[in-house]
Amino acid sequence: MSTAANTTDHPAVVGKLSTLDRFLPVWIGVAMVVGLLLGRMIPGMNDALSSISVDGVSLPIAIGLLIMMYPVLAKVRYDRLDTVTGDTKLLLGSLALNWILGPALMFALAWLFLPDLPEYRTGLIIVGLARCIAMVIIWNDLACGDREAAAVLVAINSVFQVVMFAVLGWFYLSVLPGWLGLDQTTIEASPWQIAKSVLIFLGIPLIAGFASRYFGERAKGRDWYETSFIPKIGPWALYGLLFTIVILFALQGDRITSQPLDVVRIALPLLVYFAVMWGGGYALGAAMGLGYERTTTLAFTAAGNNFELAIAVAIATYGATSGQALAGVVGPLIEVPVLVGLVYVSLALRKRFTPSPAATASAPERKES
Repeated sequence: MSTAANTTDHPAVVGKLSTLDRFLPVWIGVAMVVGLLLGRMIPGMNDALSSISVDGVSLPIAIGLLIMMYPVLAKVRYDRLDTVTGDTKLLLGSLALNWILGPALMFALAWLFLPDLPEYRTGLIIVGLARCIAMVIIWNDLACGDREAAAVLVAINSVFQVVMFAVLGWFYLSVLPGWLGLDQTTIEASPWQIAKSVLIFLGIPLIAGFASRYFGERAKGRDWYETSFIPKIGPWALYGLLFTIVILFALQGDRITSQPLDVVRIALPLLVYFAVMWGGGYALGAAMGLGYERTTTLAFTAAGNNFELAIAVAIATYGATSGQALAGVVGPLIEVPVLVGLVYVSLALRKRFTPSPAATASAPERKES
């Protein structure tokens, strides 16, 4: 991640990025192409990758996400989380964006763009209900957002996801369409299925990250942990991201290349969704005076989605070859390049912010890998 988290000038930040960070869009583009080629050129690869799963969870994708999230969560200063939990504006803003605006916006866009394609429409609505608990960690860190705030907001999203996902699915797929005279459908998502996604993709790396900091600092001190340990594990976050992208595109490369027009139709409402959610988060954070770091965190946590959960629910309810599942798959394929671009937009906007007291109280001690 950036070695210049406390600078305020965008060119200076970019100039101090490692080669891996600086050319991230290139590496992601290469990972997409490699995944597509592997999926198309190696017979049976899709089936082989799909078969490697544990209790319905794709093992290769799980490994990639865990590798991606652990270094970032190991960097979190857990002794500073109380400065985030006391920020009422940030917490309420995040809840409003994630659990009121996000699902409602995706519902509206799905019906607006896909009125004649009910399977894709339903898949998009499910994506809108699955709030991000994994990949958003990496986008926030790349954009030099508030790492501790991201950990808290993701944890809150996880709790709400377990409690509200099935309820909101029932409301947006059955109740609200009935009120509006639209087609109704159903969703099957058990509390355990949702909790399992949270426990795997957030619980495991969160526990590992906390344990690393707690025992590492006790054994060798904070200075060693920040200056020696963190720089060694830091690059693995992007290695995990690139690995996950290769697997995602390899799994769905055949469907993406054989149904390009369908992918385009699904992509259009997603592009609008990511732009509105990220822009809305930024506007709200700026209006509330949260400062750059927490405004960035608010925007990215609002724009991201838990694609693993959305895909798993779509497959369990409608089948692996369904249009609902394809819509779930297209979600991260559009989200990845769009949010990478928004990372750079975010860094470019950084100089327009004045530091907020809450976000900068501990800034002098923060170091990046």
